[in-house]
Amino acid sequence: MVNRTTTAQTTGAMRRWGHPAIVTFAAMVTLAPLTGGAAAKQQRSAATIEATAPRTAGEPIMAIVSIKAQKVTFYDADGWIYRAPVSSGVKGRETPAGIFALVEKDKDHHSTMYDDAWMPNMQRITWNGIALHGGPLPGYAASHGCVRMPYDFAEKLFDRTRIGMRVIIAPNDPEPVDFTHSALFVPNAQAIAAAPARAEKLAREAADAAKTADEAKKASAAATKEAAQSTPASLRKLEQIKTRADAAVAFADKTLAAAKSDQAKARAEDLKQKAAAKAAEATTQFEAAQGDAKPKLDAAAAAKEAFKAAESKKADTQKAATEAKLALEPVSVYISRATQKLYVRRNTHKPWADGGEVFDSSIEVPVTIRDPDKPIGTHIFTAMARNDSGLRWTEVTIDDGDNAKDALDRVTIPQDVLDRIAPTAVPRSSIIISDEPLSAETNYRTEFVAVLSNQPQGGFITRKPTPRPMDEDYPVASRDEDGFGFFSQRSWNPQSGTQYGYPQYGNPQGPTQYGNPYYGNPQAANPRRRGGQYYWQSQDW
Repeated sequence: MVNRTTTAQTTGAMRRWGHPAIVTFAAMVTLAPLTGGAAAKQQRSAATIEATAPRTAGEPIMAIVSIKAQKVTFYDADGWIYRAPVSSGVKGRETPAGIFALVEKDKDHHSTMYDDAWMPNMQRITWNGIALHGGPLPGYAASHGCVRMPYDFAEKLFDRTRIGMRVIIAPNDPEPVDFTHSALFVPNAQAIAAAPARAEKLAREAADAAKTADEAKKASAAATKEAAQSTPASLRKLEQIKTRADAAVAFADKTLAAAKSDQAKARAEDLKQKAAAKAAEATTQFEAAQGDAKPKLDAAAAAKEAFKAAESKKADTQKAATEAKLALEPVSVYISRATQKLYVRRNTHKPWADGGEVFDSSIEVPVTIRDPDKPIGTHIFTAMARNDSGLRWTEVTIDDGDNAKDALDRVTIPQDVLDRIAPTAVPRSSIIISDEPLSAETNYRTEFVAVLSNQPQGGFITRKPTPRPMDEDYPVASRDEDGFGFFSQRSWNPQSGTQYGYPQYGNPQGPTQYGNPYYGNPQAANPRRRGGQYYWQSQDW
């Protein structure tokens, strides 16, 4: 394929930087000859080159950032579409190599750490502050952890990408290659065709069940209130009246037995008759109240049981509707040799108040990996498009171990998981196999985040980890009218050490940095209150 290349206009970029940036740029040029290393860097940055494929570009499916080559390449279903140079993190603040996805986009972003520095067309890949954005490119690694792209290039790509797009940051310079394997998902054409109608049908059933449950709740409340008006307080009162009346009869009997004179006996007899009449009346009222209360108590109990059944049906239908709706979305599977687990995620497209969208994480199961002590590498398999056999897949390897085929051969995916996700797998679906555990930056607002523990992670270490919400756990199983729930997302590697409530990044045996284990300087980020929680806003870099 022949590349079409264009050279970015530095004058336009300098106009966007403004006067301070021009001074900084001039200073960089002036100081370049002072050292041999700086001179070499300046020579490498002679021009900012961008390339566009000579065909109509489709929607980007993935981006691959090469730290070694200092470039980024975007791919659609048919191959690469855009390339550009980048500037990644400097030594000590290296951009972490690993697997990410877009979690938030901000057209006009400004840093809260670095004097309101402008970071236009920001596309975030972690909530602790790693992102792709427009910025100055000196021709070598120069950021504080982010990936700077040419200003015009970042602007061009901003409206073409979407939340959830895979971003691979590789230490070397890999490219996707076509790949086939019997373990890759093969969708069922009939299931694919039936999926939209099934999702719509189950959504209606879930809505009907929710309506029924709401009506049952109101009926149960009304029946309970009506029963409470006659019991137990009113029954206890009538029972007390009956008890006192019975006691009066017993007293009258004793009085009558003790009477000596005819006159005393007559008064005692009269007292007994009156007491007996009151006791009889009290007994009649009490028994009548009991009779009246029983149907109401029975009705309240029945209404409560009906409400419980309706709530159970509501939960079941919402779960089915959620799964049916998610079946229309690309599915991502992550298989970790470190944890011997398989994780599944899909984007619900439900916006979160603090930014980004909520990802479903309701599947997390043990997985069998042959020779679990042997390195397997890190491989990303992506369904690029439909074809006659189902899906056309590519493979990208970013860490040494087994080759891609042998890595898949070593994994046995549970059949029940395959049955749930394979029949409706669509383009953009992916399977990731890695030696690494999921990073602690994987949470309810991210797709999978995994970093290579054998590569520098300064860009992570110098940032505060993304904090949890104020609750001890992330929101759990809170269903809503859309049929989506929020799912608990605890630490992925419970064997690792912790700092600030999160497991460390990378190697559990890794050294401490800046006096604090694994995360580094606690002053590296500034707390800012957002949406009812403290959010460590440490943005580029």
